[in-house]
Amino acid sequence: MGKKRKGKKIIRNDIIEYLQKEVYCRCKQPTNKFVIGCYYHIEAVVKNAEILAGKHGTDKEVVIIAAWLHDIALITDYAMYEEHHKYGADIAKEILNELNYDKKMALVQKCILNHRGSVKLKRNSIEELYVADADAISHFDSVPSLLYLAYVEKGMDIEHGVDFVRKKLERSYY
Repeated sequence: MGKKRKGKKIIRNDIIEYLQKEVYCRCKQPTNKFVIGCYYHIEAVVKNAEILAGKHGTDKEVVIIAAWLHDIALITDYAMYEEHHKYGADIAKEILNELNYDKKMALVQKCILNHRGSVKLKRNSIEELYVADADAISHFDSVPSLLYLAYVEKGMDIEHGVDFVRKKLERSYY
């Protein structure tokens, strides 16, 4: 996160373009245990979120920004895995503060905090629901990445890997 953007007023499309590049760069880091497959997952979440927001008249800007940032903690530091929704909301605040994006930051953070299907948190806005739904839909789009996570990253055998992926998909919709 360079100093160049501090204090700069960046318009919405520039913010979204910046977030896309930031997420891609973090996904390419050797410290990212989810490798580049996580980028494709996040990209799918963004596409799904944009479709949902476009069809149902909600704040598309909030939904897209939150979709780009919903797994930012996962790709930043694997140690945040279990609570990545909480850490992600904090990291999003840091990034968005540096970009002078504060008008809807609280809602973006709530979308990130409440995106996980495996954590039963109340979603109070349609934007929160759409980011969570977009994430769930993308898990079905990215089964190969889930298999990679199970077999390569977690070293599971066939039976445990199948169970892991099945449960992940089931948790996506509760």
